Formats: sequence, C-alpha cells, structure tokens
Amino acid sequence: MPRLFLPLLLVTLLFTEAHADILDRPGTREFITEMVQQQGFDRATLEQLFRNTEMRDDILAAISRPAEGKPWFEYRPLFLTEKRIQEGVEFWDKNAKALADAEKKYGVPAAIIVAIIGVETRYGQHQGHYRVMDALATLAFGYPDRAPFFRNQLTEYLLMTREEHVDPLSLTGSYAGAMGWPQFMPSSFRSFAVDFDQDGKRDLWEDRADIIGSVANYFAQHEWHSGEAVAYRAESDSDNHDALLAQGLKPVIAASELPRDGIRIHTHLAPEQLTALLKLDTETGPEYWVALNNFYVITRYNHSPLYAMAVWQLSEAILSARAEQVQG
Repeated sequence: MPRLFLPLLLVTLLFTEAHADILDRPGTREFITEMVQQQGFDRATLEQLFRNTEMRDDILAAISRPAEGKPWFEYRPLFLTEKRIQEGVEFWDKNAKALADAEKKYGVPAAIIVAIIGVETRYGQHQGHYRVMDALATLAFGYPDRAPFFRNQLTEYLLMTREEHVDPLSLTGSYAGAMGWPQFMPSSFRSFAVDFDQDGKRDLWEDRADIIGSVANYFAQHEWHSGEAVAYRAESDSDNHDALLAQGLKPVIAASELPRDGIRIHTHLAPEQLTALLKLDTETGPEYWVALNNFYVITRYNHSPLYAMAVWQLSEAILSARAEQVQG
C-alpha cells in the first residue's frame, strides 16, 4: 500500500513555474474554496498541494488518442495475444482461492475478473506512471471538453486520500487518473473498492485479494446476472441496421424483433429477452453481435463496446487455455 499520509505542509518538493501553473489557472482557487467550504479541507494545505502539482502537456496529448478510436480489427490484437492469455492463466492459478471466493460471494465469473485485470494493466505490470494528482488536476483545469468530469474526480480523489490516510502526491496511475491493478477512478474506489481479506485497508496496488474482490463487487453492483450469457455472434441479411444500432448498448430490443430485421443467432432466446445489436468493423466487412445484459455491465467499466468485447473474448480464451492445461 502507498505510504501513509503526511501533513502536506511538511512535504518538501522543488517549487517551479510548472508547479505553480495549476494554482494560478482559472478555476483552481474557486475549486479550493469549494473544498474548504463544502468538504472541510484546510485552505493552506490545499494551496500547498496545488503548488506541488504539475500541469502535464503529455497527459493532454495522451487523452486525445485513446485506443478505443481504432477499428475492431486493430483494437482486438492489442489484447487477444497468446502472452496475455497465458499470463491470465498464471494469474488465475496463483490467485485461485481469492477468485473462487469472489465468484461465490458476488456471482461474477473468475474468468471475467481475470480478463478485466488483464486488459486494464496486464495483471499489474502497467499501472501507469503519472502522479494521480497531476493527471486529475491537469484534466480538471486544462481539458475543457471533460473538465466537469475530471473536476468531480479530483474532488473524489481528495476525499479518498483523506479517508484512506494516503498522501495525495504519492499515488501513480494512468494519464486519466485511474489507479491500481483494476484502474479504478477515485469515485469507483470510494464506491466499489472492498477490503476483501479484511486486513483493515482497501489496497488496489498490492493486495491481490482486495483487487479481485473489488472488481467482482464493481460488476455485482452494476447488476451482473450470474450464469447468464454475455453475447452471441449474429448473422445478417443486410448491412442496413441503423435503427437497431441506434438503440445503443443497453439491451432494449426484444429478441422476437431480431429475425424480423434480418438478424439471426444460432441459439434460442426467450422472445421477451432484451438485447442490443453490436456492429464491429473487420478487414472483410461488418461483424454483428447480439449483446445481453452482462455485455452492457462490462461497458459500465469502460463505455467502449470494443473494450467490452475484448474483455469478454479474453475471458473466454483464458478459460479455454486453463481447461486445456488442466486436461493436458
């Protein structure tokens, strides 16, 4: 777990113009006033914190080129690799008890938990090297397109570090401020992180049990349906399904409507089963999938359908590889 919180007035870092930049940007002092008045923070402590926080141009550059902007046929190979699949099997084997306990308690398959961690940080190998405080402050006060979101996350982060007794300048994560093996944003940490091994702290950086339990809790709280499917490959008589695709990722299309619109799957769904239609771009043309509730739940972790499909397909590949290993 990152080191315990130290009084920020005692933190001694070099004071440079880059550090001062965020404190002097429009909105920062207003934000500090809100945190003092609404959340009971000390003004001098927050001002010192922001003096030691950097505005990072590389963070602004990174957020402008997310991987989810790629087509499916380029996105999928980033995550569905033999190495990542085998590392997933190894992670499962090393943490089998915690995964089994989490699956039993939360109803979320171990394969899905492993795949999330595999996609997010390659099982903890790539947790991000940006200071979370730098990332959130840079985006809150230097990225107008999503400033309200990141300003809220900055609020959640300061509350989180106060609650967890952690120095806000000590934590590192992604360019967007996501943290730990599962890459929780601060609001997700506060809402869904759990002390799964009951050692008195929630640790998503080093404690495998907490990491696994927290991912499972996240999915359970977003209404994962235990034992139900995720998605089915579909066939189509046409490439014109704009009306169905426009319904979005949340299942609202009754299964009985799909054949009438030229969508077929090779399995039986109850007529009233709610579905969503997904179209993925491949090198040879569109690929269609009928997505169910559990696919939508994966998109609550990351709203990209490409992300959700990569997680699900990686989970299936890890499950299959592990079964072959056991049989072999």
